Amino acid sequence: MAELEVSIVAVDGAVWSGPAKMVVAKTVEGEIGIMAGHEPVLAVLTDGVVRVETLEGPKISFAVHSGFFSVDANLVKVLGEAAEAADKIDVERAQAALERAKAAGLDSPEEIAAYRRAEIRLEVASTRK
Repeated sequence: MAELEVSIVAVDGAVWSGPAKMVVAKTVEGEIGIMAGHEPVLAVLTDGVVRVETLEGPKISFAVHSGFFSVDANLVKVLGEAAEAADKIDVERAQAALERAKAAGLDSPEEIAAYRRAEIRLEVASTRK
């Protein structure tokens, strides 16, 4: 069975890498799923969840905030402004960020983006096993 080699990297360093069966990410054009043998792709990511199905079976999720997604010859690279694995997210901190964003009123694009980032982090954290 062919496999993908996946790297998830944030501005501050590597987040995760390894072999996988499938990767699903949210781009500005919609959600995209990648399996081995996929044609080359270069896409702009939006704030969202990146899901990786590893070869061993477990699915792992990452909160990724903007960036790029590339696929070439079964190499998948997720390059995010920020990225966190589900097991690394501080739920209390994310909940506090969500409350701060709500209290700010969500009147500006920045406030809405902060709210959405906190919401995504909490969604990803909920996938922990």
